[in-house]
Amino acid sequence: MTTDSIIKRILAAPVYDVAVETPIDSMPFLSKRLGNRVRVKREDLQPSFSFKVRGAYTMMARLSAERRQRGVVAASAGNHAQGVAIAAAKLGIDATIVMPVTTPEIKIRAVRKHGGRAVDVVLEGDRFDEACSAALALARQEHKTFVHPYDDPDIIAGQGTVGMEMVRQQSTPPDMVFVPVGGGGLIAGVATYIKYVWPTVRVIGVEAADSACLQAALKANRRVRLAHTGIFADGVSVAQVGKAPFALIRDHVDEVITATTDEICAAIKDLFDDTRSVAEPAGALALAGLKNYVRRRRVKGKTLLTIASGANTNFDRLRFVSERHAVGEQTEMLLGVTIPERPGSLLELCEHAGGYDVTEFNYRYSAGRHDASVFMAVRLREGRKDRDRLIRSLKRHGHPVQDLSANNLAKLHICHMIGGHGSALPEALYRFEFPERPGILEEFLTVMRGRWSLSLFQYRQHGGCYANVLVGFQQIPGTDYRIQDFLDELGYSYVRETDNPAYRMFLGP
Repeated sequence: MTTDSIIKRILAAPVYDVAVETPIDSMPFLSKRLGNRVRVKREDLQPSFSFKVRGAYTMMARLSAERRQRGVVAASAGNHAQGVAIAAAKLGIDATIVMPVTTPEIKIRAVRKHGGRAVDVVLEGDRFDEACSAALALARQEHKTFVHPYDDPDIIAGQGTVGMEMVRQQSTPPDMVFVPVGGGGLIAGVATYIKYVWPTVRVIGVEAADSACLQAALKANRRVRLAHTGIFADGVSVAQVGKAPFALIRDHVDEVITATTDEICAAIKDLFDDTRSVAEPAGALALAGLKNYVRRRRVKGKTLLTIASGANTNFDRLRFVSERHAVGEQTEMLLGVTIPERPGSLLELCEHAGGYDVTEFNYRYSAGRHDASVFMAVRLREGRKDRDRLIRSLKRHGHPVQDLSANNLAKLHICHMIGGHGSALPEALYRFEFPERPGILEEFLTVMRGRWSLSLFQYRQHGGCYANVLVGFQQIPGTDYRIQDFLDELGYSYVRETDNPAYRMFLGP
């Protein structure tokens, strides 16, 4: 697959049968704040609220009459499924779309609405990988065509029409273009076209920090599979970059960077402030990377173009975005502060933090202890300068302090469960990501039965397919089970938090 062949496919892609040419909007508030000209390609304005319809339709429209007659199969947890559904309805092709059991009902309804009688939705597995395996098996069994979400030349070409429009809509080339990366289909098509027309423009890919499969592949000079991927930006939660995209990316992409969950939340707010659109996490990923790049490289006076790639988010996920955007913007920091356990010490702490707006303050009396731990959030006006100044002030007044702003245990759980320390018995603390579906808690407890006693348990859902679970384990006397055997049998993503300083400060024995 050569550059010329992809360019020809992009130019001939029949995307406008189902897609629209989306505008490029300026972001005046963010531009002023960053000291650059920031513009955003609004793929969230597609009929399916995502660019994915471009690739799905391009591939399916180019199927032979025989393959159309047999039908197609796809696997997706959202945007690709809707694209396939729209294409199936338009082309009169029967489609079976396999979605994880954990897929929110709003996305399942959208697929059925777009596809109508042409689409059959099958729910299989807790994760996308399981749904994809089932879809591939079904395609082989029934001799149907599998519509891959990103690893196909026509899928890449369809997504590449985003880049074609970006070139057509700009009178002069930007300095840099930032593109979100999941499996690589979008950036492969966009970068190939942009570099073909504007060879001096830097094309920068942006991955979620907890799903950076392209960075891993570029470092190893081959495609690698991640053991675990993040769940917040589910639209780019891919364990391995596609084979066809990877070949194009190596030739046409200048750099790949990452953005954290908190930075993505801040970018969602930026898009809302400037455009009044509510992006999904993957949809705001490229903008989060743009801001990250500007801050770290101290870029000024440049024209920066990015893509808002989708707006299929769950309304209840916005609570999480609201909680985390300030930390991502570095306008708020989370602290764990140690104070003497005596009357008046809380007032002294507030005085020593004078001049700063305290937005959260959690404290619980601990009987028999000389010191107490306070969890507090503080609003910052000058980012890192304020952070360093406040920490120096607290230490100068004799308060040991921990910056917990990057501590996931603190942000996901500790801040919601300040309530005292555990017992003196040995405790192992683990943080899990559970698929959100009926019966999952019972399954967890069944695997654990007779082996471990729970000393702590907190479950928090954030409007997605998964929930965050914090568990403290204490071994039942007389048993001889290894915790690792249990974790392997359970099979869910986990992080050992027993040595986390936030746990030791607020919940540990």
